[in-house]
Amino acid sequence: MIYYIAIALYILIGTFIIVRLLLNGMRPTKTLAWLLTIFTIPIGGIFLYLMLGRNRRKNKLFRLKRTPEVSAFTKRALQECSPITQEEFTEHHKIISLITRNSHFAPSTGNQVKLLKNGVTTFKAIFEALRNAEHFIYLEYYIFEEGELTDELLELFQEKVNQGVSIKILYDGIGSLSLSKMYVKKLRNIGVEIHKFLPIRFGKFLSSINYRNHRKIIVVDGKIAFTGGINVADKYLKGDPTLGMWYDTHLQIKGPAVNSLKAIFVLDWYLVSNDKTILNTSTFVDHTKKGVSSVQIVHSGPDDDFSSTQQMYFSIISEAKKYVYITNPYIIPGESILDALKIAAMSGVDVRLLLSEKSDNIIVRWCVRSYFERLLQAGVKICLFPEGFMHSKTIVADNTISSVGTTNLDIRSFEQNYEVNAVIYDDEFAVALKNDFLENCYKSVSLNYNTFVHRPWIHKLKEGIAKIFSPVL
Repeated sequence: MIYYIAIALYILIGTFIIVRLLLNGMRPTKTLAWLLTIFTIPIGGIFLYLMLGRNRRKNKLFRLKRTPEVSAFTKRALQECSPITQEEFTEHHKIISLITRNSHFAPSTGNQVKLLKNGVTTFKAIFEALRNAEHFIYLEYYIFEEGELTDELLELFQEKVNQGVSIKILYDGIGSLSLSKMYVKKLRNIGVEIHKFLPIRFGKFLSSINYRNHRKIIVVDGKIAFTGGINVADKYLKGDPTLGMWYDTHLQIKGPAVNSLKAIFVLDWYLVSNDKTILNTSTFVDHTKKGVSSVQIVHSGPDDDFSSTQQMYFSIISEAKKYVYITNPYIIPGESILDALKIAAMSGVDVRLLLSEKSDNIIVRWCVRSYFERLLQAGVKICLFPEGFMHSKTIVADNTISSVGTTNLDIRSFEQNYEVNAVIYDDEFAVALKNDFLENCYKSVSLNYNTFVHRPWIHKLKEGIAKIFSPVL
């Protein structure tokens, strides 16, 4: 009797999920894949769907309460920029309009942007900014890993709290899983406010484990901000025993674009803490002109109606006329970005991808390589960086537009993670980023289509197996 009840219950739950799949409007191939999973893997299929398959764009992970305080803060945040005039953004008006519609932040002029290459340079600049803090320090990181860096931060935070500086830290519950309760307690004991983004909890495990906050943001006094690919971890300074040195790219920003990064942190903090005091609009800084760069902040997450960062990448690739160079450790692009890369290359655009020869995940390594043959066949140039691990997430095109941020070129970043990128409309900065890209390419191994297509069949098999997991990598 219990057996038949269990079967009936399973069929009932499966039917309910089927209706949800059809109502959510997923791609037919994705819908079919989940239907096969649910009915060929007893019990486990449903659990996999609950963890990985639900459409968060239809069913919001978080529902931000539009209180008067939230509305006032959001309105003020969107106003805090020096808008680019029509004459200034004629060349990229489509991308600018797209990002503004998706992420709501318009581009701002008068910014000073500084390219920070690798951990030593980045943390030197970050610690200098932190030491000069007078009012507040906001930190938001995917990985906050204990070591020499966090010990130095703890000491510095103690000093700044004693000076009356407010410090708030937001870290991801999975990315920073190794962060000990003892270290968190030390931070709280000295007066630092710290919260975990989507911690692992029994009641919400299935609904939240697949959705992570991958952003890296620091804002100091609303005057200077940092974002990019570098996490708080000693491997960016000393390397990794297995992969060697970690190479990455970060960005320092001064100017009105800082207010956009601050707004993202504030709303993330409010979501997690429900602390309304952080929504105080008087803390925005009226920036004077700091530089000549026009910067637009694009953010995305599973709650958004569209994947803003994916559309940003797609637009830059599609609009490139001469070249588009991409550095990214995880290139698992999905069909739209894959087609954009192939079409651009076949149209005569110089399309180059730079990624590591090594990988920090064996499944990811083979999944990434499963796309190489199709890309090479279309004329995309692929360079494998042999020294350590290349973790940068940058794109630059035509000496006019570039982006530095946290977004990987994969489905997880586009659909499941909370991400942030800075798009820079500055010829000089684009040329500097291009030259850095080419310098790394000279150190790398270029793949050849005719050689790669004859790789061992066991490699092709590994690629095929790994590609099955591409939606969750």
